[in-house]
Amino acid sequence: MPNQPVRLDFLLSSPHHTRPFAADARYLPDGQTKPVVVFVHGFKGFKDWGHFNLLADYFAQQGFVFVKLNLSHNGLVVGGTGDLEDLEAFGRNNFSLELDDIGVLLDTLLNPAVTPLPTAETDLTRVALIGHSRGGGLALLKAAEDARLKAVVTWAAINNVNPGWTEELMQHWEKEGVFHVENSRTKQQLPLYFQIVEDYHQHRLRLDIPHNVRRKLRDRPTLIVHGDQDETVSVEKAHELKSWHPAAELAILPGVTHNFGGGHPWAHEHLPEQAQQAADVTIAFLRRVL
Repeated sequence: MPNQPVRLDFLLSSPHHTRPFAADARYLPDGQTKPVVVFVHGFKGFKDWGHFNLLADYFAQQGFVFVKLNLSHNGLVVGGTGDLEDLEAFGRNNFSLELDDIGVLLDTLLNPAVTPLPTAETDLTRVALIGHSRGGGLALLKAAEDARLKAVVTWAAINNVNPGWTEELMQHWEKEGVFHVENSRTKQQLPLYFQIVEDYHQHRLRLDIPHNVRRKLRDRPTLIVHGDQDETVSVEKAHELKSWHPAAELAILPGVTHNFGGGHPWAHEHLPEQAQQAADVTIAFLRRVL
């Protein structure tokens, strides 16, 4: 059996906007149909961040087709530097756009007429979604609205689209039209335009994680993975998710931080130990439910 995954790179286009966005898939070409796992990055993240390519290879070696995408307004440019550079696009991002991007990817993957995935290697009836951080919240919301997803896994996920915007911040934000957050890695001042708040209010039911988890994921296999040393999203968020979805499996990993031991760039040949833990727990779960 070959042990070096094949990588397929492809571009996506959306009816909701004019920005092309990139995705890639990894699999072992062994002639056996395999379940598909789609991975969604988080805020200020991208598909080739840190150790994510090693993660993709590892899942492929464990018998999955692993697909990851750049959400269209994450600040990357097709053919660009490979890092955050289009800050205007970043500022125009919102949760509805991100959910629609995941939908475009799923529509492309799961349509036999246009899928880039080889049919001899892929079982399009067994598809799961994994999301990290903000991507974990997106994964829950997308699974709630798309029955084609047979399972969902969150890694260090947010559990509310509204992070607790204060009235003072909202007034300033609306008046100025923009609020900046620092990218601690690059020291860039990243704009967030007020439209993200307007989009949230316009699509509040679609973006309501507690409501959708309680009402629409009750019978969907769900795994919640979180580190007990998460410095960005408190582990209490994972326990709250579990309380809304009692049938979900909860894996609290001791000593594990928000980025699962990774950083960007990642110069090592192996996954961080923390990411390895998360991957192994996830793979065991997916083998049971897919």
